[in-house]
Amino acid sequence: MNAKKIITLEKQYVLQTYARPEFVITRGEGVWLIDSEERRYLDAGSGIAVNALGHGHPAVMEAIQQAMAGPIHLSNLYHNPPMAQLARDLCESCFAERVFFSNSGAEAVEGAIKFARKYARAVLGQEDKTEKYRAPFEPVMPGVIFTPFNDIEAARRAINEKTCAVIVEPIQGEGGVHLAQPEFPSALRQRCDETGALLIFDEVQCGLGRSGALWAHQAMGVEPDIMTIAKPIAGGFPMGAILLTQAVANAITPGDHGSTFAGGTFVSHVARAVFAEINSPGFLAGVVERGKLLEEGLQELTQNSSLITEVRGKGMMWGLVTTIPAADVVKAALAHNLLILSAGSNVIRLLPPLLISEREIELLLEKLQAALISSLSVELKKSTYSHTKS
Repeated sequence: MNAKKIITLEKQYVLQTYARPEFVITRGEGVWLIDSEERRYLDAGSGIAVNALGHGHPAVMEAIQQAMAGPIHLSNLYHNPPMAQLARDLCESCFAERVFFSNSGAEAVEGAIKFARKYARAVLGQEDKTEKYRAPFEPVMPGVIFTPFNDIEAARRAINEKTCAVIVEPIQGEGGVHLAQPEFPSALRQRCDETGALLIFDEVQCGLGRSGALWAHQAMGVEPDIMTIAKPIAGGFPMGAILLTQAVANAITPGDHGSTFAGGTFVSHVARAVFAEINSPGFLAGVVERGKLLEEGLQELTQNSSLITEVRGKGMMWGLVTTIPAADVVKAALAHNLLILSAGSNVIRLLPPLLISEREIELLLEKLQAALISSLSVELKKSTYSHTKS
């Protein structure tokens, strides 16, 4: 079936909640995606931070082949060797002593809140840049308070003895790639300790090497009580997890929470391979080194383009604040065979695979610069047309 028929079929039968471009990807190689017309695209979105090892990574492909030789699904009614081993790997990498697996980041966050409520019977959520995502679904769950990101005084006022938990991203993703200021996580930890509230770090997008640290909070010197992870952990297969201390785990009993597919044998086997690769000696040092190279290039682009006013990020997670709609730059980048993302109305988001090479970073920057030049040309034409009409 050709690309045109696929697109027609998708539009006819799939609920249209995404505005997809008019091409069909058929395969991937490293940081590249290839469509049905053999056009190659540099993937600087990584499937929204999922494909940390790019496409077709040998370790992932080998793990898939090995996993296929065993049971694909057992359910959580039975012991599962890959799940147990993965849980051990995760716990040994951070503060956690227990793991509950889920099928996605959203499930992990929901489960973390549920566990926190079981632990203390109330909940406090903390995000400030995602109002447009929650607004259509208000009223939100009772007892939820939102305070501005990095605002210590607002957080201190909001957190009290009745607070169940504080949930925050160490680096905001969908909210526009905002880094927590160095004093913010430690202030949250202190206030939670003072009031007995749990501290939950949402590392669904910024975790597992994306920031250059294995877990983003580890570079901040603050440990949470609960952490949620997902996106890259299983190399493109659906998986999330809730990592928690033994103190929180003690409040959870059999029957409190469950999932049919979570932590399945197949996906856990693949996840172990992904985790081992990212946690291997030298891997994260390479992410940090190449992340600095990418940052330098982005800062240079900012100096040479009137369309970019700010660059913020870390490792392989970057946001560029634009003076025009970010969607326009995303569209222009596509014309130059570069796949990038937006985060809100005026932020370009770059989430390339963690193993992107120096040469591929150069190509990314060249394509992004070309996209910015194209976008500026379009804006100038719009301005000229507007003045002509007036």
